[in-house]
Amino acid sequence: MNAIAGWLGGGDAEEGSPRARAVRFHGTRALITLLVAAVTYLVFPASPVVDSPILEVGSVAPDNVIAPFGYSVHKSPEELAKEQNDIARSVEPIFTFDSAALDSSRALVDRFSQEMRQVASIPEAQRITSVQQIGTMLGVQLTPAEAQYLATPGRGDAVTDGVRRAYDRWLATGIAAGGALDGIQGAVTLRQDTSITSVNADSIATFPTLLARARLLNPDPQSAAGDAAFRKLLTAFFRPTIAYDRVATERARQDLRKSVPNVKFTLQLGEKIVGAHEVVGREEREKMRALQDELAKRGDSRRNASRIVGAVLFNTLVLTIFGLTLLLFRQQLYASIRAVMLFAIVFLIVIVTSSLIAHMPQRVHPELVPVAFAAVIVSMLFDPRIGMIAAMILAVLIGGQNEFRGTNALFLNLIGGTAAAFTMRIVRRRNQTHVAILAIALAYLIGAVAIGLTLDLPASDIGLSALWGAANAIASVSIAIMLIPGAEQFAGVDTDLTLLEWSDLNRPLLRRLSLEAPGTYAHTIAIANLAESASNAIGANGLLARVGALYHDIGKLKKPQYFAENQAKGRNPHDKLKPTTSAAIIRNHVLEGLELAEEHKLPRGVMPFIREHHGTGPISYFLEKAKERDGMPANSAEFAYPGPSPRSIETAIVMLADGAEAAARVLHDPTPQKIRDVIDRIVRQRMDQGQLRDAPITQAQLETVKDQFTRVLSGMYHSRVEYPAASGGITAEFGSVPAAGAAGTPNEPPTREAPGTGARAPTEQVKSR
Repeated sequence: MNAIAGWLGGGDAEEGSPRARAVRFHGTRALITLLVAAVTYLVFPASPVVDSPILEVGSVAPDNVIAPFGYSVHKSPEELAKEQNDIARSVEPIFTFDSAALDSSRALVDRFSQEMRQVASIPEAQRITSVQQIGTMLGVQLTPAEAQYLATPGRGDAVTDGVRRAYDRWLATGIAAGGALDGIQGAVTLRQDTSITSVNADSIATFPTLLARARLLNPDPQSAAGDAAFRKLLTAFFRPTIAYDRVATERARQDLRKSVPNVKFTLQLGEKIVGAHEVVGREEREKMRALQDELAKRGDSRRNASRIVGAVLFNTLVLTIFGLTLLLFRQQLYASIRAVMLFAIVFLIVIVTSSLIAHMPQRVHPELVPVAFAAVIVSMLFDPRIGMIAAMILAVLIGGQNEFRGTNALFLNLIGGTAAAFTMRIVRRRNQTHVAILAIALAYLIGAVAIGLTLDLPASDIGLSALWGAANAIASVSIAIMLIPGAEQFAGVDTDLTLLEWSDLNRPLLRRLSLEAPGTYAHTIAIANLAESASNAIGANGLLARVGALYHDIGKLKKPQYFAENQAKGRNPHDKLKPTTSAAIIRNHVLEGLELAEEHKLPRGVMPFIREHHGTGPISYFLEKAKERDGMPANSAEFAYPGPSPRSIETAIVMLADGAEAAARVLHDPTPQKIRDVIDRIVRQRMDQGQLRDAPITQAQLETVKDQFTRVLSGMYHSRVEYPAASGGITAEFGSVPAAGAAGTPNEPPTREAPGTGARAPTEQVKSR
């Protein structure tokens, strides 16, 4: 990946003339822009050039819009489905007369009658059982009393004859099963042989009606057993002669559905769509959109080629605005091929997703276009200003595509994307993402209300638009947060969220530093405060400076006892070493710090602070010791830090803070003026050494940095009120006179070499920074 990125960017290549390198450098970025523009055309194949206007509902037409040819306006799928369902409901339920059912009922009655005639020849004691068996065979459950009644000579024939006459009289005219007409009101269609009639559903008799009418033909209604046997036989042998024909009914409804035309309006050549200064209604807007679709279909091959070129050119020009913004205001991002490729990937994600949304089966929902996703990603990786510009470019690019023309995509995505970028300024931790979601959702809500009030939309449409916007906010922020770690790795940048996590003082490296090298830890905290304050004051990245300062000296963990701030008085292991050995230990804390950083996977942005906080400056104390001992060393590089010198504002500030803080500690009476004088000397010394030559920091910014150093250090070394010694307080003379009953000499605090001042510690302790 590095080789590919280097070849594409050409930033590290030295071959070729400067002009060739410039062409290669800018050409690569232009090629990426053209690729994104081409993909945009592929997913939005219609040209963004407006062939005919599509005016918003409620707006006033500036000119006449006339149909240039005859064309039709088709109904939307929702409208067509609604009309088809409405007309299908007008179909009357179809019932069919079934003469075979009448024949079945008669056949059952005749069979029962034949079986009953044979019962007369059976012994009387067996007749009841025989009648019950006949009933069971034919589906009739008879009690002994009912069976005995039917076995009585003359009674069984009379009952079966009554059932037969009831069927002949009423079943032949048509009887439906009980419950067959439940829920059916109004007219139904009745088919009998070749005749089709429409009758009222209430006029069709059902089995309960037959049962009530048949009582007139009951031969012995006074007998409980006879009446029960009559009803059971009438029920068991009944077969409905009128039945609901579900298949025929559905076929008739389907035929009517097919008969509904899908054309909503038909316009003739020269017909006016909307007149000048007339208010555009929904009907007029539908006609204008249909005209635009028809124009796209009718373009010839030559015109299609020009439309393709025009579409890609349109997309390229919009994207070029973003590239020029990077070139003019964010040169570092423009120079980083990884950053440019990441922009392209994020843009393509939004563009492809927008295409999927545009081709959803329902109507287009511009609120779902994930411009907010791009704004969140870019703002977190780089800065909210670029995130806001990226959101604006995407809103214009997508709003100009054919599928989103005539919608409010441009306005809504400008609002949502801007809110997303602006909100990222206050989101400093991952558990604050709900703030961004709420802010973006609120922006979409306000945008929906503004559009709704302008176009006089119903409250339900406004609420639905706001809900889609809220769903977009949740999805955009959540997915962006999940993708941030991978995007950081790809682009080689560290977000504020990552830096804040590494600024936690409970991190393993910082915990080790506080326990194993407490002096270095205290120095680190002081440097972090100085660097952050100065960076924020000149508009640099204060958080990055703070985190870099916290880890700039972690290499001292390897041999903390060899650095003065971690040594007890009178214990200096350098006294037993050669100057070259001591210098090597001091110099190697930079390299060992880089090894620890790699081992613990510190953010990439922190590495330069470890590497550059000393620059290529000399290790002057041991250089002088070597000169005193052996004369001028043959290899002066052994007494210099490996470097390089600072290449960013933040690492330059940490270098200056490192020297200023160490120098201020040497002062016995650190007044603000003395502190300022020391700071001036440290800065001047670093400039004379050429350590700030590669850092993009101006003289005016250096003055602001010195002011901030003076302010913070004056606060750190402020004077305190002396409490009377008699009451247990501490005074300035504490330790200068032995306490009563104690033996010893005055306890004078040791002094150390102040970098750049030339002061030498009597104990020759070294604070090499």
